[in-house]
Amino acid sequence: MNITIYDVAREANVSMATVSRVVNGNPNVKPVTRKKVLEVIDRLGYRPNAVARGLASKKTTTVGVIIPDISNIFFAELARGIEDIATMYKYNIILSNSDQNKEKELHLLNTMLGKQVDGIVFMGGNITADHVEEFEKSPVPIVLAGSIEESKKIPSVNIDYEEAVFDSVSEFIEKGHKNIAFVVGPLHEPKNTEKKLNGYKRALQEAEIPYKEDLVVEGDYTYDSGLEAFDKLLEASDKPTAILVGADEMALGVVHGAEDKGYQIPEDFEVITSDNTRLSLMVRPQLTTVVQPLYDIGAVSMRLLTKLMNKEKVSEQIVVLPHRIEHRQSTK
Repeated sequence: MNITIYDVAREANVSMATVSRVVNGNPNVKPVTRKKVLEVIDRLGYRPNAVARGLASKKTTTVGVIIPDISNIFFAELARGIEDIATMYKYNIILSNSDQNKEKELHLLNTMLGKQVDGIVFMGGNITADHVEEFEKSPVPIVLAGSIEESKKIPSVNIDYEEAVFDSVSEFIEKGHKNIAFVVGPLHEPKNTEKKLNGYKRALQEAEIPYKEDLVVEGDYTYDSGLEAFDKLLEASDKPTAILVGADEMALGVVHGAEDKGYQIPEDFEVITSDNTRLSLMVRPQLTTVVQPLYDIGAVSMRLLTKLMNKEKVSEQIVVLPHRIEHRQSTK
């Protein structure tokens, strides 16, 4: 049976308003009365209803986090940054997995709003006009974490994905590579087509190296798609000597696919990956990587959300964090 505030008030022989004042830490309660109410709360096991309190105060101190795949270490590290800052500012988290499914994303968004959350951190690969329409109708602030929304109407935190790819490909070019492959994530996602692929093409163009379609292979961020991508690259008209990979799990697939066929990394293929998750250190050779500050993207997203929820002044709603390349054993 759920214990209610009415049960506590009746047992302590006080008003419900007095119980509410005790629960909310109001100082205008006599010490003897506070002690009696707290003893009854403890004995009955009363837990205040956060939603009911939120309806009264218009705040539930709860934040919704919509994440594509919690089993993916990329999103897990982002989520950790969100959770740590939420805890620091005394917010609770409701975490939901969307499976990168548009209908499910929109359903979860409305479910979160129905739970009276104070704000939402949203992660998704493909932010459509339908998403933006729903975001703009939201009665609470929404911040995108590691997700691109081209109109820049919605607050977001990212790195410059185009520049990160440009820097990586340029580094290969400076080493003398001309056949540079790119194992990229799903091409229906703007982050991959309008940012990362553009960076790849721009680096080649500036070095006057022709773009070759068979050196670009689409994956789905998984280990298996990395294995498959490497097999496809062996069929290219000009076999690559350097490979940029758009996600660490795919990069492990590429490296293992090469080694399974007797190739050596980096002697036969130099490899740069993109996320700097723990996976990049757990493989041998350890992977040279674009350092994407995943924890910081999550943490800054949550801090930005707290400011918006508290109606604090925000100087910049589109935040771009710095990136760099960490050199390890998968490049010479």
